[in-house]
Amino acid sequence: MENINQKVKLDPQLKFKVQRIIALFSFVIFAGKLVAYFLTNSVGILTDALESTVNVTTGVISLYAIYISIKPKDKNHPFGHGKIEFLSASLEGFLIGFAGLIIIFEAIKRLFNPAEVNQLDIGIIIVAAAGILNYLVGWYSIRVGRKNNSIALVSGGKHLQSDTYSSIGLVIGLILLYVTKLAWLDSAIALIFGTIIIITGYKILKETTSNLMDEADFKLIGELGNLLEQNRTEDWIDIHNLKMVKYGASFHITCDLVLPWYMNISFSHSEGAKLKDVIINNFSDDIVFALHTDECHRAFCQHCRKKDCQERKDIFVSDIEFSLENIIKERKENVLTVVE
Repeated sequence: MENINQKVKLDPQLKFKVQRIIALFSFVIFAGKLVAYFLTNSVGILTDALESTVNVTTGVISLYAIYISIKPKDKNHPFGHGKIEFLSASLEGFLIGFAGLIIIFEAIKRLFNPAEVNQLDIGIIIVAAAGILNYLVGWYSIRVGRKNNSIALVSGGKHLQSDTYSSIGLVIGLILLYVTKLAWLDSAIALIFGTIIIITGYKILKETTSNLMDEADFKLIGELGNLLEQNRTEDWIDIHNLKMVKYGASFHITCDLVLPWYMNISFSHSEGAKLKDVIINNFSDDIVFALHTDECHRAFCQHCRKKDCQERKDIFVSDIEFSLENIIKERKENVLTVVE
């Protein structure tokens, strides 16, 4: 979730460089786990290795997605190319879930046909080291992703960190297997973490599907309303019909601003520029902003604080608060319904 109280400084090239580092480390980690599997013949370690193949695949896909997403807007893509990050994250969620199904299948097969497990001590050390490295790379990915509004980096980082948590459980399970020599524990470990991997994939798919469907982020819109409330001028009588959608790192915002009816076009343009500056100076540099100005039609006098208005018909009673309920309301002209 973005924080509207912290202005976002975008660095698209940095996102690409970070993803390149993640893809490289994912390959190194996968190679280590593969070595551990061949040394031990443990289906539990195979679980970790199979998930790492997903990390490598999605790392390359995310790298390409970020390369496309940072391209500038063009004639065929007037909103930019940012949506491809959601597609890559969705594919990652699907692949993670698919890997989980394969792991469960292998675990069930091994449960009925146990295989001898060897050199578990070396396998445990490799898995533990890979888990620590995964966590550090995931933390770095999430940190840069949130700073640069990249869902591809954030979802990839969360996946890497979830690997660490599963690695901790896997190490504990492998230690129990090493101590007890109970062969069925190997399959039980794989079943547990195969299920966890499927749940992780589902959560990523759910989040990215919401973004692809342009689902409204009401928490973020509410914070935007609070920001506008704190910076309102006496001429901003009402803001409504506000909509916000995210394309990659870009935010597209539209709204209606009610101003005193007798003001000219130049004044309306000036107030619209003030509104946009408030958002850009406190939220993000990458804003596409479309504003429609409405005249008050003397219907808003009780909610207009302008002191020198010569056209006032009623005394000022209260502001129309720029709350979530009010700013998203689709008002018809001359019809005023305020949520107090």
